[in-house]
Amino acid sequence: MRCPFCSYDDTQVKDSRPSEDNAAIRRRRFCPSCGSRFTTFERVQLRELTVVKKNGSRSIFDREKLARSLQIAVRKRPVDPERVERIINGIQRRLESSGETEIQSASIGEMVMEALSALDKVAYVRFASVYKDFREAKDFGAFVGKIDDSDTVLEDD
Repeated sequence: MRCPFCSYDDTQVKDSRPSEDNAAIRRRRFCPSCGSRFTTFERVQLRELTVVKKNGSRSIFDREKLARSLQIAVRKRPVDPERVERIINGIQRRLESSGETEIQSASIGEMVMEALSALDKVAYVRFASVYKDFREAKDFGAFVGKIDDSDTVLEDD
């Protein structure tokens, strides 16, 4: 594994253990060249996934892009990082086990929306504002109104 600090090619593993959800192996590494320490995660990849975007272009599924999107949505919210990691793992597992090699970006977006709606309403609205491409304040109002309406329906049951 290459050192992210000095690009030395031969780093050493100092400690390995399963992640908390047993979905990955967490490795602590040491670079003998610059002395830096860093952590890597090793995960099973069942198949190569291609994301088909709205404009028809294709790109390889990027777990880190999914993680960044969720991190932006939950920034400064009282959300346990472990729960976010479980959401990411769950979405990736669902995509890989779907049997499809090409996944519509809208499907991924819907999975994220579903997970965030159960996790944190503010994070849900933040993600939706980008995903649904809100242009004006009234777009936010209409969306939040739908959330309030669905919460009211659930409370009446």
